[in-house]
Amino acid sequence: MSGESSGQTVQASAQKPGQVKGRLRVLSGVQPSGKLHLGNYFGAVKQHIELQDAGEAFYFIADYHALTTLQDRQKLAENVHDVALDYLALGLDPARATFFRQSDVPEVCELTWFLSIVAPMGLLEKAVSYKEKVQKGIDASVGLFSYPVLMAADILAYRSHLVPVGRDQVQHLEITRDLAEKFNRVFGEVFPLPDYRLSKEAKVPGTDGQKMSKSYGNTIDIFAEGKNLKKAVMGIVTDSIPVADPKDPANCNLFGLWSLFSSDEGRTAMEARYRAGGLGYGDVKKELLGVIEGYFAAAREKRRELAARPDFVEDVLKAGAAKARQEASQTLELVRQAAGMKARPVA
Repeated sequence: MSGESSGQTVQASAQKPGQVKGRLRVLSGVQPSGKLHLGNYFGAVKQHIELQDAGEAFYFIADYHALTTLQDRQKLAENVHDVALDYLALGLDPARATFFRQSDVPEVCELTWFLSIVAPMGLLEKAVSYKEKVQKGIDASVGLFSYPVLMAADILAYRSHLVPVGRDQVQHLEITRDLAEKFNRVFGEVFPLPDYRLSKEAKVPGTDGQKMSKSYGNTIDIFAEGKNLKKAVMGIVTDSIPVADPKDPANCNLFGLWSLFSSDEGRTAMEARYRAGGLGYGDVKKELLGVIEGYFAAAREKRRELAARPDFVEDVLKAGAAKARQEASQTLELVRQAAGMKARPVA
C-alpha cells in the first residue's frame, strides 16, 4: 500500500518494463459534474498547475466517470467544456502538460477489462465512495461498483508514477496499486506502482463547515462574481459569539476559508485579531470577498477571452488526446503481449 506523502513529491517506484526511464510521470483527472469550486482548486487544480514542470504531466476530464451520476448529454458536454476553460484560464499550459478528454482515449476501457479479471470482488466491495454514493440514493450500477477499476486503468494506461489526489481518493490509489501488483504477479511485470500526493489544503471547508462539495450545496465557485459570489461568501455559517468577545480561529470555518489565500504572516496576524476580540465575522467576510475577487481576477479575464475561442479549447483537447492515445496504445500492447495475445492488427 502507498504511504502518505505529506505534500512532498514521492520518489517513483522501481523501473518497470515499458516505463519512460528517468522521467517522473504525473497524472490526475477531474470529473465534469458541475462548476469547479474552491475545494476543487485548493484540493487539486492548484497542485496540478504547480506540477506541470515536475515531469511529464497528463491531466484528463473524466467524462466516462461522470456518466455514473450525470446522464444528460447536453449538460455533460457543457460541463466538459467549462472544466477545460477553467483549467486553461487558471494556468494549465498545453505546451507543458497533456490535457484531454477521457473518452477520447478508448484504450482505457480495454485496459479496464484486463484489470477487472484480476480485481477481487471483496476489494471493490470495500470502496468507501461506492457505499457513500449508494447511501445518497445513486443507483448501484455495475459502472458505479467498478468505478475504481476504471480509475486504475486511467492511471496505469500511462504508466504513471505520481497521482495528486484529495484525501477521499487515497483508497482508490491503493486499489490501483493492488490491481497493478496482481496483474504483474499473474502476467509479468508491466506496470510501475504509482504513489499519491496530497496537498496541505486537501480538505477545504464549505460554507456550512462540512467539506466543500457540490453534493452538500456548500460551495463557492472559482469563477463566481458579483451578486452570486457575495451571496455565497456572506452566507458562510458562523457561531453567535458577540463582536466584542474573543474568538477561536481554529474552530471557525470562515477563518479556514480566508486562510487558504493568506501567507503565514497574514494568518498569524488574523489569528491575533480573532483572539483579541472586537472583530466581527461580517468584517472577515468582506475581507474574504475582496481577496477572492482579487486572487482570481486575471484568471477570470483570461477565461472570458478563451470562452470566445471555442475552437481553440477543442483543438487543445484533441491534440492532448492524440498524445495520450499514443501512450495508452503502447501500454495496451505490453498488456496484450503479457496476457498471451498477438499484436493488434493494423486497420
